[in-house]
Formats: sequence, structure tokens, C-alpha cells
Amino acid sequence: MSIDERLLEIRSYTAEGYMPLVDYQNWRVAILRFEEGLLPDRIADMQRHDETDEVFVLLAGRCILLLGEGAAHVTAIHAEDMEPLKVYNVKRGVWHHHALSEDAVVLIVENRDTVDANSPKVALEPAQTEQIVDLCRQCWAEA
Repeated sequence: MSIDERLLEIRSYTAEGYMPLVDYQNWRVAILRFEEGLLPDRIADMQRHDETDEVFVLLAGRCILLLGEGAAHVTAIHAEDMEPLKVYNVKRGVWHHHALSEDAVVLIVENRDTVDANSPKVALEPAQTEQIVDLCRQCWAEA
């Protein structure tokens, strides 16, 4: 027996990449799953959100949350090896990206109006991509 969708929405996502699942008033819930562009050596840019924080929760697999300092461009990169079921709140205006294992599933909570127009990206230098590869290798070796 199925419950009427006026009472309960059930959404899932099993493909690769990012997919919004629920939009309600001012907020959105999405899922991020592995895609090849999230391998450490494929990360060529970082994004920030100028109008909102963004929350991430690791549900499965491994995810390294990459954080960049700097205003107009990334001046320093940090890596946080996310732990399952902990809430990670990336503050408004902070450059960020993710490196995921193939089995990773990350829950995202963000403002519904988080779009490209208020979420600029900045290209990374080749040396910064190499640094990301090294940071990810260190995080995953420590586990």
C-alpha cells in the first residue's frame, strides 16, 4: 500500500553527480554521488556561495571536503576527511569542492536559490590541483 504524496514524498537518487531532491520554501535537499570529475586529480576549480552557508553530511563511502582561503582567488587549500553522519557547515563565501570515493553519498542542505549566478567558481593553478591530490592521498592513507 502506498501513502498519498500529499502526506509523504519519497525521493532517491542513484546516478552520478549532484541532484536536488526536495525544494521547499527557502531550502533544498540534494544528494551528491561519485562522478569522475570528483577524483582528486580532476578537480580544476572551486566554488563558493555568496549568499548562504551550505551543509554536508556524509552518508556512505569517503569524502574529503576541500576548503580554500582567499577572496578573488584561492590562496590556501585545506582538506577535511569527513566522518559519517557528522554535519559540516561550509560558511558563506568559502571556496570549496569535494573528492569522493566511488561508493560515496553526501547529503546537501542549501538555500533553494543557490544557483550559478550567486555561486562563482575560480580556476585552480596546476600546482593547486597537485596539492589537492597530495592532501587527499594523505587523508586517505591515515584512515
